Amino acid sequence: MTHDMIRKTLLSLSLFSVTFAFVEAAVVIYLRTLYYPEGFAFPLKLISADHLVVELAREFATIVMLATAGMLAGRTRWQRFAYFIIAFGLWDIFYYVWLKVAINWPASLFEWDILFLIPLPWIGPVIAPVLISTLMIVAGLFILRWEESGVSFKPPRSAWVLSVAGSAIILYSFMWDIEAGLRAALPEPYRYELLVMGLLCYGAAMMLAFRLKR
Repeated sequence: MTHDMIRKTLLSLSLFSVTFAFVEAAVVIYLRTLYYPEGFAFPLKLISADHLVVELAREFATIVMLATAGMLAGRTRWQRFAYFIIAFGLWDIFYYVWLKVAINWPASLFEWDILFLIPLPWIGPVIAPVLISTLMIVAGLFILRWEESGVSFKPPRSAWVLSVAGSAIILYSFMWDIEAGLRAALPEPYRYELLVMGLLCYGAAMMLAFRLKR
């Protein structure tokens, strides 16, 4: 895939991700109007079983759509993965951009949000998914740059281990507070040290993967 083709594909994928983020934001605005007419805040309110099933299915469908966009955009396995994480990162960041434009929320990047529901509710400050998404975009662009050179991207095992460890640490930081996630309690202070540890693992994995490819 030539540089010009990659650039055009990235432009198309970016347009899809940004507009899809608006759709996601619109759905959340409607849900908040229904369940939080006074304004979104913790503790979380329990939603009806019917709405919960639909919301879980919608979140799963969202991931499938983003993954499908990546599969259609790339030619190799790693290109498809790179386009997927770029699409996901842009979608996640612009989801908050559209919420800010539409309803002036969040007031800051340290506002708490419910991030995901599968397999348990993920809760944490907005800055966490924004930072993770930014790293995803950067990693995806690096992978595409390397694939453009004609040499397959092959990260070492150590990079895989660090990536898995970082993901586990960050997921734990989102889901450890079961009381707030499932039982409508006020959340405990967020474990920022876990977020930093996870991001450092990601950063180290990227350094190992891309340093060996120079």
